[in-house]
Amino acid sequence: MTGLVIRSFDSADETRPFGDGKGRLDLLETAGGPVGRAVFEPGWRWSEHIKPLAGTASCQEAHTGYVVSGRIKIVMDDGESAEAGPGDFIRVAPGHDAWVVGDEPCVAVDWTGYGDYAKPPSA
Repeated sequence: MTGLVIRSFDSADETRPFGDGKGRLDLLETAGGPVGRAVFEPGWRWSEHIKPLAGTASCQEAHTGYVVSGRIKIVMDDGESAEAGPGDFIRVAPGHDAWVVGDEPCVAVDWTGYGDYAKPPSA
C-alpha cells in the first residue's frame, strides 16, 4: 500500500450519467471505499432523474459530503428541509428528495453515499 494517493475525478473509474442529460456521477474506487463527484445540472431533481433507477419513493442513501459549487435543496421525508451551497459540509440521512436551486450546476463530493447511487439495475 502506498502512503500517498492522488487521483482525478476527470479520470474516474466509472461515470454514471443522470437522466435527460441532467448531470453525472464520477466515481473513484479507493482503499477506503468509493468516493464520488456529482455534477447536478440546473433542472435536476432526484425524484425525476434518479428515482426511476433507484425504484424507491425517496433517496435511501446516506450522504456525507461537501458542496463545491452551486446550490442544492434537500427535503427529508418528514418535511425537514435545508439548502446547501459552496463550502458547506452536508450529512443527509436516508429518506429525502433533492434538487438544484438556480441556474448554476451543483457540484458535490460524497464519500459515503455514492457507491450505488444512480447505478443502473443489474440485468
